Amino acid sequence: MSNAVLSINNLQKTYAPNTKALKGVSFDVNKGELVSVIGPSGAGKSTLFRCINRMIEPDQGSSIVFNGLDIVDLNRDNLKNVRKHIGMVFQHYNLVYRLTAIENVLHGRLGYYSTLKGIMGLYSDEDVLKAGELLDLLGLSERKYFKCSNLSGGQKQRVGIARALIQDPTLILCDEPIASLDPQSSKVIMDYLKDITKQMGIPCLVNLHQVEVAINYSDRIIGVSAGSIVFEGTPGEVTEDVIKNIYGAELNDILQK
Repeated sequence: MSNAVLSINNLQKTYAPNTKALKGVSFDVNKGELVSVIGPSGAGKSTLFRCINRMIEPDQGSSIVFNGLDIVDLNRDNLKNVRKHIGMVFQHYNLVYRLTAIENVLHGRLGYYSTLKGIMGLYSDEDVLKAGELLDLLGLSERKYFKCSNLSGGQKQRVGIARALIQDPTLILCDEPIASLDPQSSKVIMDYLKDITKQMGIPCLVNLHQVEVAINYSDRIIGVSAGSIVFEGTPGEVTEDVIKNIYGAELNDILQK
């Protein structure tokens, strides 16, 4: 029996008029894995992530199987149900800054409530308790009722992770989660993502610019160049030749960025 939570097969995306952003991308993400996607700017990494949760539509013939269900052809209602189980962590946090940390975390439960209850913030006691526990878990016990505008970048990203976790996700997609952070905050975020993968068993697919971070934290690395996968393997298999093939640059040049 397959361990794959996500199976992507022949994923293609063409932007008008004839720009191929993704060219037949195929790979799996398995339970308990942290998989990093690396590659130069414009390689198709963000397009890949947006296709996975259908923020943009892939080309016909593409297949994205999540939890045994191909989501490419799902209607809006069924897609909404699938998205409940895919947590998203964003580069620029996607928080409502005038609201508190705990209120932002509770937004991760909106898919489980009616529109009216969501607007009025009528969350269950159980969900409020869970939101608080997740912020405790992520080291934000003293910041629960701070407005997000008053949090540091690393704290904001931890709120974003808590918001993803409160969905009880089967998979977490992280689109450049540390691109806006300093090295110490980046380490904290990646440590938490690794713990989530190993301790909670929730696989994370992470879009990274930092090759060294990918090598240090990933179970598997996927290298994308010009819309195609040009490498898939373990961190130990990432050699200078592999980096040069992905980036067209020497390993040391990339590691210094």
